[in-house]
Amino acid sequence: MHTLETLPFDNAFARLPPHFYTRLHPEPLPRPYLVAASAEVAGLIGLDPAELSRPEFTQFFAGNRPLPGSDPLAAVYSGHQFGVWAGQLGDGRAHLLGEVAGPAGGWEIQLKGAGQTPYSRFADGRAVLRSSIREYLCSEAMAGLGIPTTRALCVVGSSAPVRRETIETAAVVTRLAPSFIRFGSFEHWRVLRQMDELRQLADHVIERFRPECRAAANPYDALLRDVGRRTGELIAHWQAVGFMHGVMNTDNMSILGLTLDYGPFGFMDAFDAGHICNHSDDDGRYSYKSQPQIGHWNLYALGRALAPLIGDQAAVQAAIEESYAPAFEGHFMDLMRAKLGLAQALPGDEDFIGETFGVLQQNHPDYTQFFRQLGRLPGREDAAGPGATDAPVRDLFIDRAAADAWIVLWRARLGAEGRSDAERQAAMQAVNPKYVLRNWIAESAIRAARAGDYSEVTAVHDCLRHPFDEQPEYERFAAAPPDWAEGLAVSCSS
Repeated sequence: MHTLETLPFDNAFARLPPHFYTRLHPEPLPRPYLVAASAEVAGLIGLDPAELSRPEFTQFFAGNRPLPGSDPLAAVYSGHQFGVWAGQLGDGRAHLLGEVAGPAGGWEIQLKGAGQTPYSRFADGRAVLRSSIREYLCSEAMAGLGIPTTRALCVVGSSAPVRRETIETAAVVTRLAPSFIRFGSFEHWRVLRQMDELRQLADHVIERFRPECRAAANPYDALLRDVGRRTGELIAHWQAVGFMHGVMNTDNMSILGLTLDYGPFGFMDAFDAGHICNHSDDDGRYSYKSQPQIGHWNLYALGRALAPLIGDQAAVQAAIEESYAPAFEGHFMDLMRAKLGLAQALPGDEDFIGETFGVLQQNHPDYTQFFRQLGRLPGREDAAGPGATDAPVRDLFIDRAAADAWIVLWRARLGAEGRSDAERQAAMQAVNPKYVLRNWIAESAIRAARAGDYSEVTAVHDCLRHPFDEQPEYERFAAAPPDWAEGLAVSCSS
């Protein structure tokens, strides 16, 4: 295991030509204090968990002291924001320290909120405690759910004031990923018509992360297909668990198919396919039901950027259409079958799953509780009638007769397989989480942290790392949203 002083830093991204980034050090964070840190994520880079309690840990990850061997930089990229070309963007408040080889591969370490860069566009380069806690918790919650994501090592806070919609306090979240390259990283060079840089970036991604693409007739076509497949599978995961990213701009889309840049995200409470988790999204571009379509749109933006390397537009279109939709649709169906306790793919499943979402839309039950409670129901109706055994699901519905009718269809579909209740129920509990990062849970942890109590951040983190397990000590996190949470809203302000 490594100490903070012996982390084996490298930085393959820094070996790209200098115009891909700007080398600069983070800005010191006044009076830093540690809010939370993850021993599990420390293990990803081979860092001894004992290092998390050292005073130097807070100084290093506040950006106040350079980690030995690190080579901080901020990357340039561009992108579409809310469907409109935004021009040059870049790491406006993030500093990539370098890459550390861990037991299972390399991880880039990035400080988010560590001060201004040449790409800050008149912003202050800071993040606030609120958004930093949300990103820390959701990164690890998504990992617990098995969804591809960046990871979060720690949150460091400060009393330094930061102006957003109100005056808040500053924080830095340290996040890890094999790479932070985005769709917008390629759009940047395509718009500038700098084809050498476009090719260099694509070659970097292929050589570092997708070497199997090099054997294809056109490696760049293979890369686009790989991104299409991974993006399709990622968004299928989001839809199945009821997660909404909130701001799927092309500069927030990972070239590796990771969930990237946690801003105004949300997990579904009462199901509504049209739910908009970002109150800055006036037109609902990034609503729950729109995410699959937006993933498709974003891939076409990436495809346009890669077109000079792939060939004609017809080849780009074929690469996207033959990768994204099949991956999304196939993976989504597999995930939903598993959530419903179905082990086999049978004719009519697509219609049944569509009917399921129809009855959810009409009745707005709690999405997470619906599937979790469904996993407790027996495969046959009790002789005393539906109320005897089905209450945990029926009571979530406005129209209990509609719930009864749907449960009859569900049991009929289960009967086509003949699995034992014990086997099916165990399988359903393993894929339907009891705990997700609801907005009210994050808000409770944030309010406690603002008052100087960081134990709730740690409690939420520890619970959400095992979202499928029964955890009696965290039963409060499985409850429906309290009345005070009804007006909670999140936006792009962070």
